[in-house]
Amino acid sequence: MLTTHCLSTLGQSHVERISFLTDFSSIQYKISIVDEFRRMLLDADEFPAQDYYDLRAELMRLKLEGTFLEVDVLSLLRVSLKTIFGCIDQIGSLEPRDYPLLHKLLENVRVDVQIVPMINRILNDQNEIKDDASPTLLKIRKDIASAKTQVDKKLAQTLAYVKAQKWIADDAEISVRNGRLTIPFPASNKRKIKGYVHDESATGQTVYIEPGEVLEINNEIRELESAEKREITRILLQFCDYLRPQIHSLLPAYEFLGHIDFLRANVKFSETIGAVKPVLTQNQSFEWYDARHPLLFLSLQKQYKPIVPLDISLTASNRILIISGPNAGGKSVCLKTVGLLQYMLQCGLPVPMRETSETGIFEHLFMDIGDSQSIENDLSTYSSHLLNLKNLMDFANSKTLFLIDEFGAGTEPQSGGAIAESVLEKLNEKTAFGVVTTHYANLKTLARKENGIANAAMLFDTRVMKPLFRLSIGNPGSSFAFELASNIDFPKEILAKAGEKVGSAKLDFDRQLQQLEAERVELNLKEKQLRQAESLLSELMGKYEILKTDLETRKKEILAKARTEAVNILEQSNKIIENTVREIRHTQAEKEKTQLLRAQVQEQLEKEKQALSQELERPLAVPEKPVEKPAQKKKSQKLEVGAFVKLQGQTETGQIEKISGAQAEITFKGIKMRVKLSQLELSEEPEKTYAKRTEDYTHRNIINDINARMANFRVTIDVRHQKAQEALITIEKYVDEAILLHVPEVSILHGKGNGVLRKVIRDYLKTVPEVKSMKDDILERGGSGITVVNFRG
Repeated sequence: MLTTHCLSTLGQSHVERISFLTDFSSIQYKISIVDEFRRMLLDADEFPAQDYYDLRAELMRLKLEGTFLEVDVLSLLRVSLKTIFGCIDQIGSLEPRDYPLLHKLLENVRVDVQIVPMINRILNDQNEIKDDASPTLLKIRKDIASAKTQVDKKLAQTLAYVKAQKWIADDAEISVRNGRLTIPFPASNKRKIKGYVHDESATGQTVYIEPGEVLEINNEIRELESAEKREITRILLQFCDYLRPQIHSLLPAYEFLGHIDFLRANVKFSETIGAVKPVLTQNQSFEWYDARHPLLFLSLQKQYKPIVPLDISLTASNRILIISGPNAGGKSVCLKTVGLLQYMLQCGLPVPMRETSETGIFEHLFMDIGDSQSIENDLSTYSSHLLNLKNLMDFANSKTLFLIDEFGAGTEPQSGGAIAESVLEKLNEKTAFGVVTTHYANLKTLARKENGIANAAMLFDTRVMKPLFRLSIGNPGSSFAFELASNIDFPKEILAKAGEKVGSAKLDFDRQLQQLEAERVELNLKEKQLRQAESLLSELMGKYEILKTDLETRKKEILAKARTEAVNILEQSNKIIENTVREIRHTQAEKEKTQLLRAQVQEQLEKEKQALSQELERPLAVPEKPVEKPAQKKKSQKLEVGAFVKLQGQTETGQIEKISGAQAEITFKGIKMRVKLSQLELSEEPEKTYAKRTEDYTHRNIINDINARMANFRVTIDVRHQKAQEALITIEKYVDEAILLHVPEVSILHGKGNGVLRKVIRDYLKTVPEVKSMKDDILERGGSGITVVNFRG
């Protein structure tokens, strides 16, 4: 698939040289230079994408003295050198600090820039030798043209003469025989004219004669054409003599061109499968997010179906992962995804996963997937598996990654499960890393006993009885054998008998796994909704803090202004009193009475002034709402149905739903579990009043904010003139808000340009599960410059 994106055999030869690498620096270099090339293509207006020709064999042949390049090869040399120079100029214009690996490619590329102008002096735009490639050639071609004119003139005169003599028919015309111009004569009149018979008709009644005068001129033309060929050969030899000393620099240039073709093909292929450069580490561990099997991704893409990405990790504490779950639930696809992506990574190829994923490097990669039975070697299915396991245990170490499908299958379950368990214990002792799939219960319980081994499950929706193709690490999965059989109307009496044979303990174990998986799916959905609500609440809190700060500032300003005005009013009152006193004096009132009145008035004003100032300086009081204490319920005094309990040593409170002998069925936040009564202790009923009131308050605020957002939401967004990464951030936020507001359809205006922005946006939209479809807008409204996105209801 990578080869199909190459433009030449130069790039294809690089693809053929791809091999599994274990050296960290080599892997990092190969993936990093592809990433640099991808970034360059995103930022560059255009990059040479044609005329990638491999001329290394022709150049090697040219090393022999006396050899030269044919005209068609010379034309390929000219256009391919133009492509090489175009690549050099494009990379040379980049900032070396940002593209160090691409700049390093240019170090060994040294090509004489005069080669192309010299070829231009020899060849015209139609890739033919120019008339003025040399003075001698120009003279020869002029002589040929003059001779051909004479031939045409002589033939026309002879044709008119023989027609006048009635030797040939009046409608006879000049025809070409054996590359010569001839006149058709009746066989009976062929001796009427001197000339050379070149051909005759099938019946022999017509002969084609080249007149004698024309024959001599044509012979001269043949001699001139031979001289022309000799001159062209001389010109080509002369050019190749100039070119020969530069072959040592031209060969690395074509290697460079091949490397560029390979990098370009790598980027184009990575775009089709959504591959990126992850975080590379030298550790023998990995943590992948949104990993996708490239072939499955392309297959589902053709069917317009989304792929469920894989989140998986192997760490020093959990080196071996045991994946269980229903048939057709995605276990084998998960295993093959790990194997293929790890192999791609260690071949130096980008991988389809999230860029923040961390990837490690392993020295050995062992895979046992599928049926390897052999008639020739007398190997059964199980024998071939055992042989693979033997080889694995011989060579496994701390830098080994092993992948085993249907571990232990192929023989009697009890024996096969025991052997598989022992093999896993041995591999765990060797500190190897691995992923295995199984249905065996003993392997599912092994993770509880062995450090370094962890369980994982492929999730299953028990409501619609369909697999979710999503991996969850931490708990084993159920095979859902009975549920799947019931779903296809399998005879109930058979299932009932099978249930009796399996036993209630096994069925209870499976039911608990099923309940855990169902609850996990529900919790994941709630978690997503809570994250959206939390983001919205965080934004609201930010607005509240801004508003609170603004109100405090305005409050202080208003109080300061009021205080100033009050003081001014009191000072004005003092002036009025003074004027009043002066007036009393002027009217000759009693002096003692006047002074007493003045003192009383002034004292009263001072009291009012102080009281007003104290009132303004006092902080505003907010009446407190009395907190209602929830009514205390009567605590149950014994372990009975309805009592609130918790596991010994735990804090989470649950309620007893059912008691069967020495066991009880407990519900912890909707999750049912069967535990021993001896492991339980009585507990208080969990507090709900305050949480419910807080939840209602938060819910009302969120609803109000959502309504406000809906009123301001625009169903069209314009990201033209933005860089790809900047536009992607804008679109991600916009799409999240559209999904939160349940908007059915939006339009993204990205423009046409070179299509990069359109492709980046659409590649992102394909990863959003809520996106139902996307298409170009109608031609009248912008066509391919606008993407119309429809969301699922």
